Amino acid sequence: MKHRIPRYLSAATVVAALLTMSACGGGSESAGSGGSDAKQLEVFSWWTSGSEDAALKELIAGFKKDNPGVKVVNGAVAGGGGGNAQAVLQTRLQGSNPPDTWQTHPGAAIGEYINSNLVADLSSVYEQDSLNSAIPRELVTSVSKGGKPYGVSTGAHRGNVLWFNKKLTAQAGVELTASTTPDQLVDAFAKLKAKGITPLCLGGKDAFATAELFENILLGAVGPNGWDSLTSGNTDWDDAKVKQAAKLFAEMLPYADPDASALSWDQATKRLASGDCAVESMGDWAYGELVKDGAKDGTDFGYVPQPGTKGTFVTVVDTFVVAENAKHKELALKWASVISTPEVQLAFSKDKGSTPIRGDVPTDSLPAYQQQAAMSFRGDSLVQSIVHGEAMSPQFQQSFYDAVTQFVQSKDVDSFVQALATAAKG
Repeated sequence: MKHRIPRYLSAATVVAALLTMSACGGGSESAGSGGSDAKQLEVFSWWTSGSEDAALKELIAGFKKDNPGVKVVNGAVAGGGGGNAQAVLQTRLQGSNPPDTWQTHPGAAIGEYINSNLVADLSSVYEQDSLNSAIPRELVTSVSKGGKPYGVSTGAHRGNVLWFNKKLTAQAGVELTASTTPDQLVDAFAKLKAKGITPLCLGGKDAFATAELFENILLGAVGPNGWDSLTSGNTDWDDAKVKQAAKLFAEMLPYADPDASALSWDQATKRLASGDCAVESMGDWAYGELVKDGAKDGTDFGYVPQPGTKGTFVTVVDTFVVAENAKHKELALKWASVISTPEVQLAFSKDKGSTPIRGDVPTDSLPAYQQQAAMSFRGDSLVQSIVHGEAMSPQFQQSFYDAVTQFVQSKDVDSFVQALATAAKG
């Protein structure tokens, strides 16, 4: 059957990624070369920050332990918060040169690959490793089509977390708790600014970071039921609550780090740790980065759910697929099996800052934040992320990014929500 390659990345992103590949001497294109009989496996991702790279190495170590003598080629592509990697991947898929296995997310993101017949049925892995009973049903469904699973997930990140530098908030007399309201957060920003402190850490160089800030504000305005109604098309995107969220977003943006446009997400997180800014709305991959940089949980930084989102867990789930026409398919299937094991998921999560997907993985050896996140994951309302391509189509995801980028400049609420409403109608 003919493959249909998803086309949803902007031309600018594709060009930037191709230039990155050229500057790196071919990047992951050359990494993926080699005969089909070579005893090697190419693993493709966008994990290049300190904590991400450490977590990826745990997956690789687990695989090599069970598969000695296999060379694992790390095809990670840096930059753009994953955008560059996505562009490189699309180019490779169009050229019928897929990595053996690559990183994606459940829901609409993996659905593009499944519908394009690009990824392999992993039913054999699920049956062999009894994954259907170990993984929450809704997460199995989110990587499946026609009752067949096509992805194996390693860990769940919580997207709706507010991180803060405890020394700076104390200095400004600001207290952030799980009960803090969105309006109280804006007041806290004003107090921080009055003390000469940059209130909002923001890695605006990565388009997803600013979009994620709005996503979290939006969830606080509409709640989990409203979120499901929006993403399913039952509520229009020019609804009054979306406008309310947009107005709040406009109020928060002036408090952002003046260097935000030049900072990646992880650089912004480093600035929070070093005391150059006070608060960051970011998924809990930030936890792994903070800890790797030596910041102490509870002493140097604290965390609460994004105001208005207590009791809800925005899932950003790290998932791997196997290429249908992988050069080393048998090894790729072994990779999918190894990364689903309890011991590997636990080791991965300790570095990544995520929660193991398997419900049978004990979390008592994880640090305090991750134990709290695991409890939320296993007990709170779960909603899928738009920003990370799970809840809605990649086409809407790109329109969401574009609308946020435009709004940062214009602050025009009506134009913003109309752009989202138009995009949702396709």
